[in-house]
Amino acid sequence: MFLFDLIFGKRKQPEEPAAAPAERQDASAPGTRIRHDPQLIARLKDDHDLLLGIHAAIAAAAQAGDFAQVQQRLDHFRTVLMDHLLKENVRLYVYLEHLLAQDPASHRLIREFRHDMDAIGRTVVAFLTKYKSVASQPELAAGFAAELAAIGEVLAARIRREEDSLYALYLPPA
Repeated sequence: MFLFDLIFGKRKQPEEPAAAPAERQDASAPGTRIRHDPQLIARLKDDHDLLLGIHAAIAAAAQAGDFAQVQQRLDHFRTVLMDHLLKENVRLYVYLEHLLAQDPASHRLIREFRHDMDAIGRTVVAFLTKYKSVASQPELAAGFAAELAAIGEVLAARIRREEDSLYALYLPPA
């Protein structure tokens, strides 16, 4: 009955409570509804640690010749990586591009980081796709360790650059 009362005007729709100070509209990046999240950088760094840990576990499983374990860990790596990239793409890059739109040098840096990460992401996804059946295709094992090491080097370098320079730009709107 409440719905009918609301539709036909017998009851007024309850007013929404006032937003908490941290949820004010001005806490969003200009031109977006993406709010500053004080925990975002910590979560992204946790993702980095997790990705590097999974990478090390994949390398250890490959070294031991346990390609069933390699395949399982590659699947986990893919899931964590995709989640991280989505979070970083929307919550960090879009936010920073809007926040720093009036600062051409910083805006250009953000765009360069974003495009670089897109290329790295495509490379890693291609690697993961190539080796998704490594447990059932022994011929793939021969080149796996070298490609995994190269992926690890690229990811480690990227993580250092993000944590050293990009993440420092993530601030609440002025």
